Amino acid sequence: MNIIDRDIDGGKPFDWGKTSYDYAKYRDIYPREFYDKIVSRNLCVNGQNVLDLGTGTGVIPRNMYAFGAKWTGIDISENQIEQAKILSEGMDIDYYTVPAEEASFPDNFFDVIVACQCFWYFDHERLMPNLFRMLKPGGTLLILYMAWLPFEDEIAGASEKLVLKYSPKWSGAGERVHQIEIPDLYKEKFRPVFHDEYRLKVHFTRESWNGRIKACRGIGASLTDEEILMWEQEHRELLMRIAPDRFDVAHYAAMSELRTVKS
Repeated sequence: MNIIDRDIDGGKPFDWGKTSYDYAKYRDIYPREFYDKIVSRNLCVNGQNVLDLGTGTGVIPRNMYAFGAKWTGIDISENQIEQAKILSEGMDIDYYTVPAEEASFPDNFFDVIVACQCFWYFDHERLMPNLFRMLKPGGTLLILYMAWLPFEDEIAGASEKLVLKYSPKWSGAGERVHQIEIPDLYKEKFRPVFHDEYRLKVHFTRESWNGRIKACRGIGASLTDEEILMWEQEHRELLMRIAPDRFDVAHYAAMSELRTVKS
């Protein structure tokens, strides 16, 4: 399903379903520290009912399943949900293909709602009241993000330049460490209680880094098959020149925790 947003990639259409196979294979990359930060806030743990928005291939529910929460994941892409179900075999996780703005779970149903790598894709005028409705009093909206740092990491910077060669208007470039931005309208129903931004290293091989970049919005989710092949040939040649077989890439992660204000 194509998504078009004039504030993202200059309005160029993208479809995560196009890259679901690579997404499933190469984007399950959050290190243990990422999950430990969540658990340290007593979130997504035993006894909690949790909804994961834009769940993609179910990376967050699958990796946090052992902490005991009851997980539900939703995504607009049927292909992403199909991959999530395959990868979650044997786990009691419910998955549904539905836009976050149209999720129709009962009122006061979830203890925690998570949005990881997806918060800026939503129509917040529609989403915010729906999240407030579905969360219990005192429930938590947890927004998560992780990105490579192109100005601090030579390999990340070189790969990013090549993405921009094929997708010049890709708006995922140029990341620096910063706090997650929350639209003002959330102040009506939520109060911020915690945020954190921290650096970390993520380990890759040349193969897995190529796959990670291929599965980004600027390549796999938006280019034609012919363009992807051209990009991949050039990217593999680039990595052979500048990267060892195994290496760490500098990233940063951010989290923002908001709590419902209900009478």
